[in-house]
Amino acid sequence: MAESPKPRTTSSIPGTFPIAKADLIEGMAKGMAVLEAFDPQRQRLNATLAAERAGITRAAARRHLLTLTHLGYLETDGGYFWLAAKVLRFSGSYLATARLPRAVQPTLNRLAAQSQASFSVAVLDGDEVVIIGRSGLEWKSTESKSVQARVLAYGLHLGARLPAHATSTGRVLLAAKGWGEFSAWLKPRLATGLARLTVHTTTDARALKVLVDKARADDYCQASEEHELGVHALAVPLRDMQGHTVAAINVVSSSLAGAGHLVMLPLLLDAARELRPLL
Repeated sequence: MAESPKPRTTSSIPGTFPIAKADLIEGMAKGMAVLEAFDPQRQRLNATLAAERAGITRAAARRHLLTLTHLGYLETDGGYFWLAAKVLRFSGSYLATARLPRAVQPTLNRLAAQSQASFSVAVLDGDEVVIIGRSGLEWKSTESKSVQARVLAYGLHLGARLPAHATSTGRVLLAAKGWGEFSAWLKPRLATGLARLTVHTTTDARALKVLVDKARADDYCQASEEHELGVHALAVPLRDMQGHTVAAINVVSSSLAGAGHLVMLPLLLDAARELRPLL
């Protein structure tokens, strides 16, 4: 008896597991691509721009834009479209119900109160890291003392997306990739280079590979003024009980310049060990 053919699968959507072609809803995939076309650099899109960024036809982009507006996820002036507050339902639900943000938050708050520095936890999403946890108490310095303030340092917030190549958390998470997976991530950037954010940003892909290899060997990463001038960060991986890296925790402080990381590194490593049974 002939063996039944296996259904063809697809893994064309980054960050997802392969599924059978018959199970993939192309319209939904295109609609999500249109939503993802909006970012800090392109906050307002017309049908032509949305089509270019989503990789679909202009006619299809127009229908998706109008449908998303009808559903309340976008707003429009008749020509351009932009994200509406309703899209925050997804991030709000994730932060309220996902296990990882809830598990790390008490530790982040404790670290901030203990050291008067700013801490966060991030996960990798393609070329970017996404902040899914941030210390509730932030600190700012005056000439005479440190004053507690509920502000988000450096304009960062929950859900903020930062380029992986220019951040300490990004390099730690890239270091956790398998050799083949990291090589596939790096290959297209060998020719195009990496985006420059400051004069200190590493833009050469080969130089980034050296830094990622170092982060893998050291099991931590220090990045100074590569994402933003005046910002010095230190990150270590967060692993579950099976040894899989699920996120990265970092600290941002002006004291991390030079050998300053030697003071904060034990604090981060202790936090990573503390969190491991919860992940």
